[in-house]
Amino acid sequence: MRPSAPEVEFLQLSYNRFYDIYDEVMSDNFFEKEPWYRFSRIKDAFAVYSELLNYEPIKLVIRSLKKIRPPMEAEIASELFKFIRNVITHFPFFENWNEVWTTKSLVNWYKDGKTIDKFLEKYKGHTQVKYRFWEYNKKKMSYLSINFPNHYDKNSKVYLKEILTEHEGIKFSFILMRQIMDTQVEKIKDK
Repeated sequence: MRPSAPEVEFLQLSYNRFYDIYDEVMSDNFFEKEPWYRFSRIKDAFAVYSELLNYEPIKLVIRSLKKIRPPMEAEIASELFKFIRNVITHFPFFENWNEVWTTKSLVNWYKDGKTIDKFLEKYKGHTQVKYRFWEYNKKKMSYLSINFPNHYDKNSKVYLKEILTEHEGIKFSFILMRQIMDTQVEKIKDK
C-alpha cells in the first residue's frame, strides 16, 4: 500500500513537526523551560499524533499492538493519547500541564456521549498501568504509572497530571508515539 500524493504531503509535514518537537522534549533542558512553553509544545505533538491515528497503516499498527504487546499498550497509544489531545484542544483554558482538568458536566456541556465522555466512562476505575522506558542517550531507565480516574461525575475534577505526570509521562508518551510512527518510515533524512 503506497500513500497517495495528498497523504505524502500530510505525512511529511506531520512527521517533520512531530520529530522536531520530539527532539526538543527529549533534550536535557526541556523540562527546565517555562510551563506554558512546555505545554504548547506538548499540545502540538499530541495534535499531530492524533491526526496520524487516522492514517490506515497507523491504524493497522495499533490493531497489531493489541495482539503482540503488553495489555493496554494499544489503548494507551490510541485512546488515551487521543483523549489527552481532545481535552487540551477542546478546553483551551489552561496554561500548563498540571492545571488541566475536566468534569463530566464540562465534557458534556454541549452534548453527552462524545469522545472524551466515552473514554472516561470506559476507563474510570480501571486498574493502574505501570511502564518503564529506556532513554537511550542518557542510558537511564525511568518508571511511571498511568492512573485512570476513580470517579467521573459532574463534581469530580479529572486532572491530566493525575493520569499521566508531565515529566516521565510525557517522555513515555513521546517515545511510544515515535515507535508507532517509525513503523511507517523508510528513511529519515537530516535537514
